[in-house]
Amino acid sequence: MISFIRRRIVVPLFILCIIFIGLFIGGFIVFSDRVSTLQAPDLSEPADGIVVLTGGYSRIEGALDLLKNKRGERLFISGVHSSTNRNELQRVTGGDATLFECCVDIDRSALDTIGNAAESVKWANANHYKRIIVVTNNYHIPRTMFELKRASQDIEFIPYPIINTNLKDGNWITRGLVVRVLFVEYVKYLGAVIRYQLPASLSDATASLLHRIKG
Repeated sequence: MISFIRRRIVVPLFILCIIFIGLFIGGFIVFSDRVSTLQAPDLSEPADGIVVLTGGYSRIEGALDLLKNKRGERLFISGVHSSTNRNELQRVTGGDATLFECCVDIDRSALDTIGNAAESVKWANANHYKRIIVVTNNYHIPRTMFELKRASQDIEFIPYPIINTNLKDGNWITRGLVVRVLFVEYVKYLGAVIRYQLPASLSDATASLLHRIKG
């Protein structure tokens, strides 16, 4: 009898675990293929402004090129370290000093992607911008867009992926470091999606956990 009851419990649980693992791995493959095939959008029609999230190689440089080419009126750099001043940031990124002085705004309060989204929406609303180009690395685009759309439904966000490694041929799966970056970002993305399905107290706890894994 006990053996029968165990089978009635263990077998369904085992099957559920297999299904969960399959869905998780399948979701990771879909996520990775999606971000590895992202391309720069058509920007023949300039946006109102440009937002770039710090934290990845070449992000700010790419956003400054867009600003220089008049794809937006102003640039908002979100998540700059509190000890980094404007002149140092301009020098490190090789940005034009005049352009930095006239058309670049800097945010030092955002500590993670959630904060980036909140501060970017505040900036856009303060400038009455309704169409924003969002610059970040390709692997970071899904979570960034999710947080931005959660923060505002009234602004059109245009994802502009920075691509440092060409992975369009699907060879990401053979590159250990790339798989690690994609996997960590996939887990964070799932955490962000799940967080908004939870009650407020659990949602805050999840947000705190995501922040500990470097936002």
